[in-house]
Amino acid sequence: MHDHFFDYSDIKGMLANIASHGFAIVPELLDAGGREAVREALAAHKSGLRGRNDFEGYKTERIYSLLARGKIFADMTEHQTIMAVVDRMLEANYLLSAGLSIDLHPGESPQAMHFDDSFYAVPRPRPPIGMSVIWAIDAFTSENGATQLIPGSHAWGETTPDGVPDARRIALPRSGPAYTAPVIDDLEGRLVDAVMPAGSALIFPGTLWHRGGGNRSEETRLAVTMQYCAPWARQQENMFLDVPDDITRKLSPRVRALMGYSIHPPFMGHVDSMHPERRLQRP
Repeated sequence: MHDHFFDYSDIKGMLANIASHGFAIVPELLDAGGREAVREALAAHKSGLRGRNDFEGYKTERIYSLLARGKIFADMTEHQTIMAVVDRMLEANYLLSAGLSIDLHPGESPQAMHFDDSFYAVPRPRPPIGMSVIWAIDAFTSENGATQLIPGSHAWGETTPDGVPDARRIALPRSGPAYTAPVIDDLEGRLVDAVMPAGSALIFPGTLWHRGGGNRSEETRLAVTMQYCAPWARQQENMFLDVPDDITRKLSPRVRALMGYSIHPPFMGHVDSMHPERRLQRP
């Protein structure tokens, strides 16, 4: 990973990296205490189960609904640096779409190439409908499955990296049998490994083509990802059902708003014509 992909200074620099390359890496944003809190919170929910398909990873352990698992995940969700970037990338009143941990075990194969907001069937090129943050709880290396990115692919139009199965059908839906997306070859030559120290955060728009790398090491590689979406878009996780009310009431107003306890003008998100926060006030 080249040094110019990193930004140690300010939000302006991070946004410049996202505009030019499609991502920014902020080193060591989560300290050792925060990383230990992540591990402790996840420990009680580890089941040993692996992914249900090749995309989830047959040698990958995932834990979903992180806001219900520990306070540290709420802190990460509303981290001021992350919020400052996403504030400038998505429409006001944006939401938290998903929060999960991803623990790659040795022998895991590379994930299929994809972009995270592909399930919103809006033609490309376009502004992102989602933003993703991948927190490196373990250091990311080329050997242990660092996320692999195609720099500049966030700005692609109807382009499919070579070797992506069913991408035209799943990620780039179009009407009419004659539609064919141009294919970009030399996929492996275009990929860049997001090598970064433990505690770093990789931030990128939902339009960036990427994949989880294969784990060729003898150690597991733990990450946490938080994904945000436009205020009008459906969230991947149903936050109202994911997080019990007694936990939700203890979260900050900002995190509750990100969950969907908020109103997007003029009245998207209401409950019986009233603000959804009123629901939490019920006994």
